[in-house]
Amino acid sequence: MTFGVDQNILFKEYTLTSIFLFGYTVIMKTLWTALTEPNRLHIVELLRDGPLTVGQITQRLGLQQPQVSKHLKVLSEAAIVEVQPQANRRIYQLRREPFQELESWIRSFSRLWEERFDRLDDYLLKLQGTEQDKGPRMEDNNV
Repeated sequence: MTFGVDQNILFKEYTLTSIFLFGYTVIMKTLWTALTEPNRLHIVELLRDGPLTVGQITQRLGLQQPQVSKHLKVLSEAAIVEVQPQANRRIYQLRREPFQELESWIRSFSRLWEERFDRLDDYLLKLQGTEQDKGPRMEDNNV
C-alpha cells in the first residue's frame, strides 16, 4: 500500500485500461485494413445508398461474383457489413457502429488540432501586440 491505496487495485485498473486500448486499436486497424482496398471501399460507397444483393454489387463494380464475395467476406469479418439471407439471395448492408467508431476517432484528432490552432492564434496575437508596442520602425520613417 502506498498513500493508503492498494497497489493491486491500481494494477487491475491499469490492466483493464490497457486491454481496452489494445482492443480499440485492433478494431481501428481492422477497419482501416478492410477499407484501404479500393474495391472494398467502392463496395462500402455503393452500400451507403442502401442494401444491395451480391449480384447488384457485381454488376455495378464490373467484377466477377467470386471476387465480390471475397471482398464482402472481408467486410463482414471486419463487422462493416451485415448480411440478410432472403431465399437464394444475400442482401448486404452497412453497419453503423464501425463508422461511428471511426468518426469518434477522427474527432479526437480534430479536438487536438483545434487546441493547437487556438494556442497558435494566442501566440500570434501576442506577437502582434509586442510589435505594436515597439512603435514605428526606422524603415517606415524613411519613406
